[in-house]
Amino acid sequence: MRSGGFFEADKLRQRVTDLEREISDPAFWTNSDQKNPIIQELKNLKAHLAPYDRLVSEIDEMSGLLSITSEDDKEALTHLEKETSALAARIEELEFQKLLSGTNDPNSAILSINAGAGGTESCDWVSMLLRMYSRWSEDQGHSVSVIDILPGEEAGVKNVTILIEGRFAYGYLKAENGVHRLVRISPFDANKRRHTSFASVEVIPEVDDDIKIDIKDSDLRIDVFRSGGKGGQGVNTTDSAVRITHLSSGIVVQCQNERSQIKNKATAMKVLRSRLHELEMTKREAEQQRSYSEKQEIAWGSQIRSYVLHPYNMVKDHRTGWETGDANGVLDGDLTPFLEAYLKGMKAEKK
Repeated sequence: MRSGGFFEADKLRQRVTDLEREISDPAFWTNSDQKNPIIQELKNLKAHLAPYDRLVSEIDEMSGLLSITSEDDKEALTHLEKETSALAARIEELEFQKLLSGTNDPNSAILSINAGAGGTESCDWVSMLLRMYSRWSEDQGHSVSVIDILPGEEAGVKNVTILIEGRFAYGYLKAENGVHRLVRISPFDANKRRHTSFASVEVIPEVDDDIKIDIKDSDLRIDVFRSGGKGGQGVNTTDSAVRITHLSSGIVVQCQNERSQIKNKATAMKVLRSRLHELEMTKREAEQQRSYSEKQEIAWGSQIRSYVLHPYNMVKDHRTGWETGDANGVLDGDLTPFLEAYLKGMKAEKK
């Protein structure tokens, strides 16, 4: 591991020591405004250092094994070679995570997909993207839960919001913000013509409960309604779904995945807090100046990535130039090369 990594870890460890000393002071707990950000920073620093410390321990253990292994012990050397290769891969992965240095990068992600131009075709495209992100998340060991979903009139999904819980889920998936374009022979066209479909993806970080977001009751309009989709067991036979409108910002969130109105309201409030936090962060960061009312049209010319299934197979990211001929593999969740190319491009752009 490069010496720069050790130097950076030493600085972070010193910061942990300083924060722990600050928290141990009884006077610290009397200042509620100061308390939450510092506790959150300490939590993030410890989570950031943990995999690094594990690798250092493994490197020391590997060095010890190498020092006592005889050159004639071919079986032991073969085993150590495999272990060393695996260790090198983990070191490379940890080095890459240095690109995920944003405040919210370690957070879970709230991902929304909305159908654009293309009618039933675009609704089907949303369902394909939902499957793609679910597969990628599961491969990463993240959990996926549907917060809200609106089925298409004939097929597919008009819009869906999911929570992807896992470390660095937002850091990776923030690369997916934008319009995604699909070109294929339509399964809904009897004449088997080629169609182009669009869907927009929006990713925001899930806000930790320790972060204070001031939401006034007078600024909320809460509506309850009957859940849509397949009900079974009474899901769509009672007014359990909840829609919350934040009047001053115009943000609307809803949840209908639980039978309990109370649980749906709690989940909707969590999404609202995350959206308000993201809106505030967006205002503060000059390089990301935009607002909810200034979204690109979900149509031709605004796409960040194209997925072509006819007359050839190709997926190409128009921001980084990264492409592959394995379109089916990408749609099955093999997204990481695209995400990493975007993060590396962002780092190079900042430099």
